[in-house]
Amino acid sequence: MHRATRKPVDTSDSSTEQQPSAPAPAEPPRRGRRRWAMDTRPLRRPAYRRLWSSTIVTAIGSQLTAVAVPKQIYDITGSSAWVGYASLAALLPLVVFALWGGAVADSMDRRTLLLITNSGIAVVSLLFWVQAVAGLDSVGVLMVLLAAQQAFFGLNFPARTASVARLVPEDELPAANALGSTVSQTGLVAGPLLAGVLIPVIGLAELYLIDAIALCVTVWAVYRLPTLPPLGGTAVRRAGLREVAAGFRYIALHKVLLLSFLADIVAMVLGMPRALFPQLASETYASYGEGFALGLLFAAIPVGAVAGGLFSGAFSRARRHGLMVIGAVVVWGVAITGFGLSTSLWIAVAFLMLAGVADMVSMVFRGAILLSAATDEMRGRMQGVFTVVVAGGPRLADVLHGTAGSAFGPRAAVTGGGLLVVVVMLTLALAGPALRRHRV
Repeated sequence: MHRATRKPVDTSDSSTEQQPSAPAPAEPPRRGRRRWAMDTRPLRRPAYRRLWSSTIVTAIGSQLTAVAVPKQIYDITGSSAWVGYASLAALLPLVVFALWGGAVADSMDRRTLLLITNSGIAVVSLLFWVQAVAGLDSVGVLMVLLAAQQAFFGLNFPARTASVARLVPEDELPAANALGSTVSQTGLVAGPLLAGVLIPVIGLAELYLIDAIALCVTVWAVYRLPTLPPLGGTAVRRAGLREVAAGFRYIALHKVLLLSFLADIVAMVLGMPRALFPQLASETYASYGEGFALGLLFAAIPVGAVAGGLFSGAFSRARRHGLMVIGAVVVWGVAITGFGLSTSLWIAVAFLMLAGVADMVSMVFRGAILLSAATDEMRGRMQGVFTVVVAGGPRLADVLHGTAGSAFGPRAAVTGGGLLVVVVMLTLALAGPALRRHRV
């Protein structure tokens, strides 16, 4: 197992000097309720704290735009199909630029790349606001801006996530991932709710402006980070197709990385039932009120994930990272199976929240495996592939579950998908010992 030799970084107010930090003081054993509470040790490191704090602002701001774009497209066209086309139009640039962005992140200073891409996303958000205020009512313009936004995001995300391993020591990676994932999941809940409140008050266009302002906070936080150039001894390379291909070869040669990606694909493609939520709300849970049921179904998994993050102290210090991933995916499958069998909305929501907790555990330890099992010169490319898997898996699941739901009924499709997750994940765990044996 190749691992990068690195030192955690603790920075002064200088944005350009990078100095190794003094070791953090030993923490007394956590007892009682503190054992269950979120592990906040990474926040004692100023560089990571700046990066994480900026995420709090943008997690909600980005969701305002995520709500505003489909709402504006629907207002212009009156067609949900166009909303779906826009989602597909965003997927291709995300995939292409995430893979390339991973290679770029391994070939240049990651702080510089983050400054460029966050500034680019902010400019795009400002252009979203301009077109809305100008009343262009052009779906074409919206799709072009959406594609540009996703391209910048594809370049940004691998560098952002790969940087975490340079800002905290290895034993704090699960805690750092839990902190970041909790904020992201909170944004998935709070952002759409805030958008729903703000649109009638200030209008749709201003949501874009709020997102642009929030991104300025992120740019300032990134500016305050230390420089993050390739580590000494790493050969300078161009970020081209050869480097992208080298990343895939690296995954193939390191089975624990390959299996961690496969675990996420299994969970998301076979077991993400969100495409069936509208039908289930309309048919199975109609007696509760279709709109009410639909809102609860969409919110349940993110709420469970946030709850899992808040109590991440219960698992963030685990050393058997591979077993944690396997267990989390199996629990996800069991929870989705329970959701498919549920006729009570409240029981269904409880199972989805359990699935959200399992998803948080899986995210934390898959992220830790990617950052600890790969060398620093490969981390960007690993995060690029991770971005593609995370973005593409649920979209493939929408197609698979939508088709299966039409053929067999929504409850049968959900239940079958959950059972398949359990069977396939356990088969992978038995066939590929690298994942279940991985520990730090």
